[in-house]
Amino acid sequence: MRYVVGVDLGGTKTAAGVVAEDGSVLVQGEIPTKNRDGGAAILDATAVLVHFLIERAAEQGAVVDAVGVGSAGVINAAEGTVISATDAILGWTGTHLAAGLTQRLGLPCAVVNDVHAHALGEAWLGAGAGTATSLMVAFGTGVGGSFVVDGQPLLGHHFVGGHVGHFASPYAYHDGAALPCSCGHAGHVEAIASGPAIHESYLRFGGSPSVPDTREVFELARGGGDAAALAAIGVGAKAAGQAVGGLINILDPGVVVISGGLANAGHLWWTTMDLALRQELLAPLASVPVVRASLGNTAALVGAASLVLA
Repeated sequence: MRYVVGVDLGGTKTAAGVVAEDGSVLVQGEIPTKNRDGGAAILDATAVLVHFLIERAAEQGAVVDAVGVGSAGVINAAEGTVISATDAILGWTGTHLAAGLTQRLGLPCAVVNDVHAHALGEAWLGAGAGTATSLMVAFGTGVGGSFVVDGQPLLGHHFVGGHVGHFASPYAYHDGAALPCSCGHAGHVEAIASGPAIHESYLRFGGSPSVPDTREVFELARGGGDAAALAAIGVGAKAAGQAVGGLINILDPGVVVISGGLANAGHLWWTTMDLALRQELLAPLASVPVVRASLGNTAALVGAASLVLA
């Protein structure tokens, strides 16, 4: 049995696991990402974590021969470098991720964006398994996605493929003005359909400033008596569904996998999202299955591992 390490390197934490060629995870662990300390410090800490897991796997007779990484940021998968990243990870842009880990570990390394890694995991062993084409869209802190075809994500000419939160949404307006988006532009899907955007909508609809976050907005909505909470979730879910429906019309995937915190937030969001999605579909696409992601936190690990298991 062949074994590799899959790494899910995010802005808050870095998780890793030793993954067998059948997709089973032998051992795993995680550390906080040193997101204020620069690229070299992050690579050093990641290498320590990977070394630790390799040693634990060796105790069970498993020899690791490669490392796959799904990383936050826009990733040049051909060169293994970070093209750009937000301030969630300071000093990450320009990091030679693959070469840096290979130097520290003495193992070949392949890298892709973390959302693509998540989608690869779901396409291989999760909700997208058994289909040649799967579209994954994640609604959480941001909105991202990946289109996987025959086990490979479509990365795009500039490796920016999958940024499905950054096209126009008619819902992303208030009092005639486009809502600002995290990318620096305005009027995009992410500006109205992400988790933080739902909290912002709640406040615009007259919700109490004492409500601290989106989780509390959902709690109020489930109670049934808060009009602002219901309206905010409704507009965010409609924007999400319309966006995914449009993507289905363009890409014609075999299955659509919805991921992220909002996918598991309950029927208020899901039912509204799914209805808005179905209203967008061209007639031949009416029966396209739309399902929740199923692998949870292991999706990106096994997806990253698949980069070096192929």
